Amino acid sequence: MAERFFRQTSAPRIVQKLVTKAVLEHNLIEDGDRILIAVSGGKDSSVLAWALSSIRQAVKKRYELFALHISSDFCSCCKKTELARNLESWGIPFDDLFVPVIGRLKPGEKMNCYWCSTQRRAELLAYAVQKNCTKIALGHHLDDILETWFMNITAAGKLSGMPVRLAYRKYPVTLIRPLACLEERQVIACADAVGLLKAACTCPYGRNSQRMSIRKRVAALTDGSGAVKRRIYQALTQTNVRNIVEV
Repeated sequence: MAERFFRQTSAPRIVQKLVTKAVLEHNLIEDGDRILIAVSGGKDSSVLAWALSSIRQAVKKRYELFALHISSDFCSCCKKTELARNLESWGIPFDDLFVPVIGRLKPGEKMNCYWCSTQRRAELLAYAVQKNCTKIALGHHLDDILETWFMNITAAGKLSGMPVRLAYRKYPVTLIRPLACLEERQVIACADAVGLLKAACTCPYGRNSQRMSIRKRVAALTDGSGAVKRRIYQALTQTNVRNIVEV
């Protein structure tokens, strides 16, 4: 009982500390930023929204937060009422946008994670520009970053991943990933402690994706060690990977 209480009280502080670390080390937030948080309804983006709303004094920056949830024609599991209630309690204005992800598929094409991601990203960018947002915050954590790196190596044969800060040439918007220093287990512990875990939903297409296979391989490589994961991450951040995209 005492151990569980300690985990519940320490997990949110750990998240706040590591999100603040990422923000300050990578200059993710600047004075006057209007930050659009992409909220799926899952644990990662919910913890991200909570963290960004609670570290204002720590980062010593003036910024506004907004949240956008993109509904689709294949996933209705998101508990949007609970999501909206949480965001309101954190002082974050919330909007919902419907995108027919499956409806946009051409004849003969099948639904996949890449297609869904590109459709959502395009809508996020358009919405952010319309609302004069300067940053888009995504809920990718350390494990996501490592898995994506190894997926691109093994499946695409290229060295590319998820930069913590990514600027667009053609849009006045920058993508940021404030959860980059956090392992998934730390995100889960925080979601549990803050009361977000039961409100989270999961994508039905993600359960049998290639990412799940890579996740098992990364787990075997690191033996679940956070220290090993962070050393790999350090090596990736020191690699000469471009942080500006051409779109």
